[in-house]
Amino acid sequence: MPTRGPAWERTFDIAIGTVALVILSPILLIAALAIKLVSNGPVIYKQRRIGYFGRPFMVYKFRTMHTSASSELHQNYTLSLIRNNQPMQKLDDMGDNRLIPFGRLMRAAGIDELPQLINVFKGEMSLAGPRPCIPAEHAAFSPLHLKRIETLPGLTGLWQVSGKNQLTYGHMIELDLKYVEDKTPGSYLKILASTPAVLIQQVFESWKPIDVAHIPTNASLLSTENELARSNIALEHA
Repeated sequence: MPTRGPAWERTFDIAIGTVALVILSPILLIAALAIKLVSNGPVIYKQRRIGYFGRPFMVYKFRTMHTSASSELHQNYTLSLIRNNQPMQKLDDMGDNRLIPFGRLMRAAGIDELPQLINVFKGEMSLAGPRPCIPAEHAAFSPLHLKRIETLPGLTGLWQVSGKNQLTYGHMIELDLKYVEDKTPGSYLKILASTPAVLIQQVFESWKPIDVAHIPTNASLLSTENELARSNIALEHA
């Protein structure tokens, strides 16, 4: 089992990541101060994810939710999207009251993901690659879909710049597998170059009115980890 990706990827990750850290450092500082001003609790949120060839690691993010927020709703919603293969609309866009002030904007702009540069420098992630999945999501993968972890997870990826939340979970998997099979320095750099425009579009879309009546609850989400595991969550049809 390989310990990391190709040498060119590591070189790009360190070089581009270092430049990005220097350029984005004012944004990192402002984000950290804003979180402390509008909410109680730590600035950085850590969550267990599954990485390269199934290795677990702790992913770093700016905390954009109240400390009392449960991750159960997000997990059940993700598993529901897998089972139903519906467009992957984010809970943010339906009025997620777990978010702190400015949390939705930070998430739309990708600012909450910037601490994952730490994961990149540690070699746990790359700047480009499939998003790191949660353990329950990984447990639901079919053998085919496990191929998406044969490359380092990324801060951004082919799914993110190809339609993202307008696509279904099955489409995301297809794009992840395409990147794994066709990964080159050119495809890596193309994803990075396409990401800023996508983030700008997300910021504009985040200002649209929210229909709070349609945010799901745990009671309305029929998908559970055990239920999906028994039924194999129909991923083979993706």
